[in-house]
Amino acid sequence: MKITDFIQKETIIPALESQDKKSVLLELSEPVAKVSNVNHNEIVKVLLDREQLGSTGIGGGIGIPHGKLKDLETLTIGFGLSKNGVDFESIDGFPTHIFFMIMTPENSTGLHLKLLAQISKMLRNDIFKVKLQQAMSVDEIYEIIAQEDENF
Repeated sequence: MKITDFIQKETIIPALESQDKKSVLLELSEPVAKVSNVNHNEIVKVLLDREQLGSTGIGGGIGIPHGKLKDLETLTIGFGLSKNGVDFESIDGFPTHIFFMIMTPENSTGLHLKLLAQISKMLRNDIFKVKLQQAMSVDEIYEIIAQEDENF
């Protein structure tokens, strides 16, 4: 399984403009809603509901907001990069810079968990994180992810 099987260049945002958690979720969910042909507000609601259970800001400058939607046909990943960082209520209290948003169909628990685990493993690689943080374009971010995908 490759991240590039589920992320599209259209769902990559190389420079998030958002300054707070809710705005990040709104901004990340827009392109995912568009390519998935689902309601933007539904995605945001699912993500905010999930955040109520505990922050998906896992620390180390990383956030992996995720949720399940019944109207979604296939798993979709969005990506966003915040150069300045955002207070995402991360467990370590530091700003979050790298966001992978995972939206899965309601009935695909196994795939959802596998992708969460894979992205978490990838992000343990400090070189990968630095490359992402220094990336300036959609194409560059996609290529960095594709290269790291080859290691899994």
